[in-house]
Amino acid sequence: MPPATTAAAPQGLAARFWAAPYLLLPLAALFWSGNFIVGRAVGGIASPFFLAFWRWLLALALLLPFAWPHLRRDWPVLRRHPLAMLAYAVAGIAAFSVMVYQGLRSTQAVNGLLLQSVIPVAILACSFALFGERPRPRQIAGVVLSIGGVAAIAGHGSVDDLLRLQLHPGDLWVLGAVLCYAVYSACLKLRPRIHPLSFMAAGIFLTLLALLPGFAWEIAQGGAVAPGGVALAAIAYLAVFPSLLSYMFFTRGVELIGANRAGQFIHLMPLFGSVLAVAFLGESLQPFHAAGLALIGGGILFTMSEKSAKPR
Repeated sequence: MPPATTAAAPQGLAARFWAAPYLLLPLAALFWSGNFIVGRAVGGIASPFFLAFWRWLLALALLLPFAWPHLRRDWPVLRRHPLAMLAYAVAGIAAFSVMVYQGLRSTQAVNGLLLQSVIPVAILACSFALFGERPRPRQIAGVVLSIGGVAAIAGHGSVDDLLRLQLHPGDLWVLGAVLCYAVYSACLKLRPRIHPLSFMAAGIFLTLLALLPGFAWEIAQGGAVAPGGVALAAIAYLAVFPSLLSYMFFTRGVELIGANRAGQFIHLMPLFGSVLAVAFLGESLQPFHAAGLALIGGGILFTMSEKSAKPR
């Protein structure tokens, strides 16, 4: 998809960064990995709709001053695509956020991160089912290789440990979030041709409308918890990094190289999650982390080595 506008295109170093999908996509995966760590950490003090609503409300407040001029210009286009924008907001943002936080209340963060490895496969399936895009042999081989790296991390380098890996009820919630995000990613190719900030701001606004009934229900049931310092810090992180930056970077990556190829970078999330566990939970790196990194990186490079059928 060509850029929606050239008048507001970033210049200089920012332009090179914005045109570098192989930098944007790993950063998106890194910030999303932090979403699982933080979501698990505050699962006992903040309910799913509460956490999702305040996360996206703060994200919109931070984004709106920059997006407002583009929103005013792109409003006629947005008015012609209300259902499409609502679908993007519900599937890719609202449902994904709430289902992940609900799942993390009854499963471990590492399980949620590992389940994200289903997303690239699901994107390939959705792209084929919805648009008839057949995955190329290199894409399939890259997915298999990357999944091997994820399995190495999940099983701690042991086949026996991998076979003993247990799923929890919360894993079904995370898996549902994975499927929603796969549909969202595959359908990004149809998004209205507007500025990325307009697309994101409008999507977040519709997300808040979609979250509001669930948030009100949680308050009525006494489930929403007023945040203290820890929850406020968590919401601040979630609003800036996995909300604004990750979604913006991933959307741009899909625009540059397509959903199927961009989706391969989600395999980095279990690896980044392990690194974050080392940094913040005091865990240590093991040889199986290195093996997983080699396989995941090899799978991504193998997929990226094939040229896109259509330059984007």
